[in-house]
Amino acid sequence: MSNEQVTDSPTSWVADHIHQYVESGGEEGHMWNGYPTLLITTRGRKSGKLRRSALIYGEYDGGYVIVASKGGAPEDPLWYRNMQADPTVEVQVRDEVFTTKAQTVEGPLREELWKLMASIYPPYDEYQTKTDRQIPVVLLTRA
Repeated sequence: MSNEQVTDSPTSWVADHIHQYVESGGEEGHMWNGYPTLLITTRGRKSGKLRRSALIYGEYDGGYVIVASKGGAPEDPLWYRNMQADPTVEVQVRDEVFTTKAQTVEGPLREELWKLMASIYPPYDEYQTKTDRQIPVVLLTRA
């Protein structure tokens, strides 16, 4: 994955965050406004191109938890739709880059991990009230 060209988020402040994160090996950017962030690289389900974004994360049972909130928008974020098509995802946490398998969690585990993520980033609870979709919670496990 990592030797191919990667396209960063089209949102300029996210792209700036990603560049800072990558260039500093996670020294700058791992903590964003007081929240821990990781970088994920997914393969575009239509284009086949690699796409990178920065997301707030939590840790659970040796893996990483991320939330497909898109700020409470009615549709899932593109990175999540790409991840559903190809669950092999490259992740960078600080200076470590590794491959994971992504799994959307359901039921009691989803509730547990949602509470974990809302304790890290409380706006997730507000985002859920803005949308009719159940915001997906994803567990990333090292491949």
